[in-house]
Amino acid sequence: MPTPRKLQTKGPMKRTLLALACLSAFSLPALAADNEKAKPDNTATNERDRSGETKTSGDQSNSPADLKITQAIRRALMKDRELSMTAKNIKVITANGQVTLRGPVKTAQEKAKIDQLARSAAGGAQIDDQLDVKGSN
Repeated sequence: MPTPRKLQTKGPMKRTLLALACLSAFSLPALAADNEKAKPDNTATNERDRSGETKTSGDQSNSPADLKITQAIRRALMKDRELSMTAKNIKVITANGQVTLRGPVKTAQEKAKIDQLARSAAGGAQIDDQLDVKGSN
């Protein structure tokens, strides 16, 4: 009596599923270990930001003039090909014509470049440079 086609593929499919189960069993602990290593300790930064003494994105003004300044600075940062993504992701907060720059940058050169770009794009607005060079805290 001929074997039905359905039964012929059952063996190879079982082996494939078993192999996939074994691979995922071995890879999940490795992924979990990578996640544990990647978690930064931002406790001090978070406490500082909650204190109310530092500007956060929630302090951004919605006045057309302030939004225009923030937008001009953000465009200048994004346009500059020399800046790292870390530098391009700093906080730019404008309120009452005063710009606050906050966040980490990789080098002192990036910090100086951002300050120069912000001053140029801000059209005379006052700049409060609170950028941190990574590793220099």
